Amino acid sequence: MKSELPPLAAFNVNDLDTSKKVCNNLADFVNSKWLAANPVPADKTSWGSFEMLDERAQAASHLLAEAAANNKAATGIEKLVGDIYASGMDEAKVNAAGIAPIQPQLDAVSALKTPADIAQYLRDEFAAGRGDVFSFAAEADFKNSSQKIGYAFQGGLSLPEKSYYLEDGPSGKYKSIREAFVAHIIRQLENAGVAADAASQQAKDVLAFETRLAQASLSPIELRDPNNQYHFVSMADADKASPNFSWSEFFKANGVSAEGFSLSQPKFFAEFNAMLTDVPVAQWQAYLRIRAIDEAAPFLSDKLNDERFDFYARTLRGQKEQKPRWKRVLNTVEGSAGEALGQMYVKENFPAESKAQMETLVKNLSQALKTRIENLEWMSAETKKKAMEKWASFTPKIGYPDKWRNWDGLVTSRDSYLSNIMAAAKFNHAFDMAKIGKPVDRSEWQMTPQTVNAYYNPLMNEIVFPAAILQPPFFDPKADLALNYGGIGAVIGHEMLHGYDDQGSQFDAKGNFNNWWTPADMEGFKSRTARLVKQFDDYVAIDGLHVKGELTLGENIADLGGLNVSYDAYQKALKDAGKSGDDKIDGYTENQRFFFNWATVWRRNFTPDELKVRLNTDPHAPANFRAIGAPSNMPAFAQAFGCKAGDAMVRTDDAQVVIW
Repeated sequence: MKSELPPLAAFNVNDLDTSKKVCNNLADFVNSKWLAANPVPADKTSWGSFEMLDERAQAASHLLAEAAANNKAATGIEKLVGDIYASGMDEAKVNAAGIAPIQPQLDAVSALKTPADIAQYLRDEFAAGRGDVFSFAAEADFKNSSQKIGYAFQGGLSLPEKSYYLEDGPSGKYKSIREAFVAHIIRQLENAGVAADAASQQAKDVLAFETRLAQASLSPIELRDPNNQYHFVSMADADKASPNFSWSEFFKANGVSAEGFSLSQPKFFAEFNAMLTDVPVAQWQAYLRIRAIDEAAPFLSDKLNDERFDFYARTLRGQKEQKPRWKRVLNTVEGSAGEALGQMYVKENFPAESKAQMETLVKNLSQALKTRIENLEWMSAETKKKAMEKWASFTPKIGYPDKWRNWDGLVTSRDSYLSNIMAAAKFNHAFDMAKIGKPVDRSEWQMTPQTVNAYYNPLMNEIVFPAAILQPPFFDPKADLALNYGGIGAVIGHEMLHGYDDQGSQFDAKGNFNNWWTPADMEGFKSRTARLVKQFDDYVAIDGLHVKGELTLGENIADLGGLNVSYDAYQKALKDAGKSGDDKIDGYTENQRFFFNWATVWRRNFTPDELKVRLNTDPHAPANFRAIGAPSNMPAFAQAFGCKAGDAMVRTDDAQVVIW
């Protein structure tokens, strides 16, 4: 089942802007022409290499979903995908249903009378796979990574993070967003049948409610500290800490038996406990009502969905138009049954030779990392031994899971879009809850094969590369060494180095949250990373707003170390092939092409509003700074292009950052 797919964002020498000076700004030299010719499409908030690959993955998945929807005799995963997709594409039926699909939820909210009623409603909602105020999921125990436990985590905010509630923001931006949020709530409540006067009061109540949650919440930077992600308590102590919300009853409602769990942010949950009794029931109802409406809005009538889009996408992030319905519905399939669709995707779209070449690249990068660790001058032998133990236990996963998930028991039909979504949410939640108290299943993946991304999991010490990212500009089986090492090689190195970033470095070879550093080595590490924080703090992204070096530190460490490791592996591969790196292709040396493709990976346009949100919430620096940040610290870059001290892309002395 093949069809023409959207073009790839592969490196093309004709994209280079030779009017720019590469030694001043690699990103401008490589990407400025392309970015000027490729603005953000109206239905997106960013556009670049990742998004172009995502378009291809969506186009391939679209074919599969359409075929499944058209096959009335489909069974198994094909029926599952087809039912969700077909019911979502029946726009007339969804519109005719109006608010009715969530009326039982709204009635349950209206019936609340006491704090005990609210606690029971929250328990019921979590058991149904929804849930509000906080999040709850199974994850490996930070202190015993071979076992799964429950994690209760702060949540409940509609705006991107706490600052949007508590500060006016640059040029009053956050204040205006709060005002737009209140206006959105009023309109959405009216769409659901609430009278105008009541809607106005409830909107004020919702903002006040969420502002109180925000005051008790940790910031994105604070949440980067693993100490703020884990706080194990016994069930008895949890119940004592929250007398208004029985965690024993919560676990029982979710079908889980456990002696304890991580109540991850104690201050937040203490405030939640207090709010159950000192916030009026009517205010709770307003909050729970709009949450029920807005969370279901993408699967309800156009009127409800359009209002949600208008605030969260258009106002908050600058997206001008909604995506076509098929893309929105396909995203729902991804969220509800992504691995089922992935099983179909891999069968049609991932060649075996790609996996074999990736295994070789991972092996080569691993050896280069080993050599770099062994040769570190600033690390003691004692700490280096532990670092090598961690290196030896890395587990790579490439393409797709070795064992596919079983979907037996999830019942879907063509009758109701939201019913399918709710059935999948409840099924997926029960699947997750069943892991608590059980050994970790190391065969599971946290991303689907059709996801254009990669990840490192410190609790399993694994690096994972889904099939969809293994395409140009990241990877091409036919490309020269420079392009593959500058692309996917650097991504492989990046994920490996996450094991040694400011977070990953706090987990040992077994994936346990355990300090393996000598005090002197940790101080040396922090002094080096502090220079990287400053480097990114100094970058100005838009309207005088700077990148947040602390928020993006982990990704920046991984970029710097990963690119260095990949360059080392690339040099070894050149040597093995009898090459020097000085041979020219299309007028540029292979060594130059290595850095060109690194920059190509990070070509990306953003809407101004999207960029501003990301500066506050995204642990990744904006793409243009990622393109220049790591190379500017590498003598190899300066050598490849003949850059001199004083050029913007050359950092020397204390300004140069060397970590791994």
